[in-house]
Amino acid sequence: MLALGLSGHFGGEDTDLVPGLPESYSHDAAACLVADGKLVAAVEEERFNRIKKTTKFPVNAVRACLEIAGVGLDEVDVVGYYFDEVFSDNALNTWYAAIPQIPVRSARRLIQDKLAEGLGVEVPDERVRFTRHHDAHAWSSFLRSGMDQALVAVLDGRGEEESGTLYRAGAGDLELLDTQPVHASLGLFYQEAISLVRYGFGDEYKVMGLAPYGDAKKYREVFDSLYTLHDEGRYELTPGTPWLNTVASRFLAEGFAPRRTGEPVTQQHQDFAAGVQEMLENVVMHVLRHWAKVTGLRKFCFGGGVAHNSSLNGLILRSGLFDEVFVHPASHDGGASEGAALAAALQAGWNRTTQPRMRTASLGPTLGDRDEIAARLKAWGDQVEVEPHEDIVEVAANLMAEGKVLGWAHGRSEFGPRALGNRSILADARPSDNRTRINAMVKKRESFRPFAPAVTAEAADTYFDLTDTKADHDFMSFVVYVHEDRREELGATTHVDGSARVQVVEAESNPRFHRLIQRFGEITGTPVLLNTSFNNNAEPIVQTVDDVVTSYLTTDLDYLVVEDFLVRRRPGAVLDDLVVRFRPVTRLRMSWNHVAGPDAEHEIYLDYTKGPRTVVSAEVFALLSAVDGRRTLSELAGGEVSEEVRKVFHDLWQGRLVELLPRGDV
Repeated sequence: MLALGLSGHFGGEDTDLVPGLPESYSHDAAACLVADGKLVAAVEEERFNRIKKTTKFPVNAVRACLEIAGVGLDEVDVVGYYFDEVFSDNALNTWYAAIPQIPVRSARRLIQDKLAEGLGVEVPDERVRFTRHHDAHAWSSFLRSGMDQALVAVLDGRGEEESGTLYRAGAGDLELLDTQPVHASLGLFYQEAISLVRYGFGDEYKVMGLAPYGDAKKYREVFDSLYTLHDEGRYELTPGTPWLNTVASRFLAEGFAPRRTGEPVTQQHQDFAAGVQEMLENVVMHVLRHWAKVTGLRKFCFGGGVAHNSSLNGLILRSGLFDEVFVHPASHDGGASEGAALAAALQAGWNRTTQPRMRTASLGPTLGDRDEIAARLKAWGDQVEVEPHEDIVEVAANLMAEGKVLGWAHGRSEFGPRALGNRSILADARPSDNRTRINAMVKKRESFRPFAPAVTAEAADTYFDLTDTKADHDFMSFVVYVHEDRREELGATTHVDGSARVQVVEAESNPRFHRLIQRFGEITGTPVLLNTSFNNNAEPIVQTVDDVVTSYLTTDLDYLVVEDFLVRRRPGAVLDDLVVRFRPVTRLRMSWNHVAGPDAEHEIYLDYTKGPRTVVSAEVFALLSAVDGRRTLSELAGGEVSEEVRKVFHDLWQGRLVELLPRGDV
C-alpha cells in the first residue's frame, strides 16, 4: 500500500491562507511517502521554499517524494493528514469567522484543492484520511524503532486537546495510557518562558545550549513554584492569568527584566536557562519514572517537539529506566507527516508488519547525477572554480587536517532539523577556537552555542560515554558526556559542562561520510569531525546545488565539496553578472509618514509572519523596482554598479531577501 503523509497548513507559495498566520501554527510542513510500511521518501517544505519551519502547504515536498519513488499522485492509495478532521475544520472555522475575506472550505477540500492545483490530480474523498496528532507522532516513533513493544511518550506544544500522551505500543495497536491537557503543555511553557531571554518559537535548542553555562539553583525556588508533581505520574503547571505571561510575572518579582534586542547574554540569563531546562527535566522524568514502573516496559520511544531536547534525552539514557531508547530524527511536526501516512494506511486496511530500526534519515532528493551537477556548477563559473577529483574524500580530509572549514553536500538530503553528513558544514573538532570561528563565519550567531561531534562507530566508545542504555546515536538525538581524558582533545565540540550532542556514524548507514571521518582520523589521530547544518542564519538547510553554492558564496567557508567536485571562490569575482530574481514572497514597499518628514521610506521584505525586512535607499529601491527575473545586476544598473550598491545587494542576497543566479538558469 502506497501512503502519502502531510503536515502543514494551506498557504500558497506566495501567500498564506490566513493573513498573519502565527509562525507556530501548523509549522514544519512536510511530506512523506510510505510503501507497505517502508519509508521511501520524506522531506520538509522549507527545503524548497527556503522559509524556516514553514507553515505553507507542502506541494513541493509532495512533488519531490513522488519523483523519488517514480510514481504519480494517482497511484497513491491513501493520503493522510496529521490532525483530526473535526479539529482541523473547527480550527479553520475560527479563522473564517475572524476574517470574512477567506473563502470557506473544509480541511479535506483544501487538501484536495492544493494537490489538484500543484499536481493536476483530484484525490477522491475516500482516499483522504485524518489522524489524531499525537497518534501520528507515536506511530512514526514506534514503527521506526524496530521494537516489538515499548512505552511511547509524545510531548509537544499541543495536539487536539492534549499536550502529552503516553501509550503502550505492541503487536496489537497503540494503547492509550494517559494524557495531559493543553494547559499543562511543557512545549508551550518552555516557549513562553524563554521569551524572557529574548528567544522564541524555534529557538528552544538555543536555550538548551545556554543552560550548561548557568546555575539552576539560582532560580530553582521560582521555577518550583510554577509546577506541582502529583502521584501516578501526574503534574500540573501553575495557572496564569489570560493574556499574561505567567513566567514573566513571577520573575518580575525577582527583579528579572526581560532581555531586550541587542542586549548581551548575561550570567542572569544563563542561570534562567539552566532553571527552565532543569524544570522540564524534573517534570518529564517524574512522568516517565511512574509509567516505566507501572507498565514494566524496558523499551521507550519518544516523539513530539520536546523529544528534540537532546539534553533531556541524555538524562533519560543515564536514568537507567530503560534498556533501549529510540528518538525519531524528525520528532517535530515534520515527522508527524510520516505518522499520518502510517495511520492512513492502517485505516485503509494495511496489515502492519514489524519494520527494522531506522538507520538513516537520508530520505530527500539528491543533488542530481554527475553530469547534472557538473552543468550547474559550470553555470556558476564566473563566481567559482571547480575541480573534479577521483577521491574527494582524501582531498577533503587533508583540507580539514590543515584547518579548513568545508561545506559538504552529497547524496540525499536528510529528513529532520539536523544535517547528518549529507548537507553539512565540517571542520576539525579539536581546536577550541573553531567553535567561535564557525559561529562567526557561517552562522552569525552567539558564540556560546555548541557544535556536534561526528565520530566513527568504531571509535565512539573511546571518546564518549554512551551509557549502558542502547540508543539510536545516528541522529544527534542525545547529549552524552565526553570522557574526561578526551575533552581537551575535542575542544571545538565539547560543551562547557563536558558534554556533546554526538553523532555516531556507521559505514553501512553513510559510507562516504564514515570514510571521511575515518580518513581524517588516520591523518590526525582523531576520528571525529565537527558537524553542523549547511546553512547560514537566514535560511533552512540547503537542498539543491544552487542552494549549496549560494550558501557558500554568502558565508566565509574556505571550500565547498559537492559530490566529487571541489569548489573555491574565483578571485576578484563580483555579483554584477548574476541575474536578480525575487522569491515568491518578496515584496517592495514605499511609505510616507507626515510626522517623519517629506522623504518616503523604501523597504524590501519577505511576506510571511516575522519574515525579514530592511530599509534601502531610493537608488537601490529603484533598481529593485525594475527587477524582472531576466536582467543581471549590471544591466539593472545601466552597466556600472557602484561598490555601495554591490554591497547592499550582497547583503540582501545574504539575508535571502533576493536571489542571485547565473544567467544560464533563466
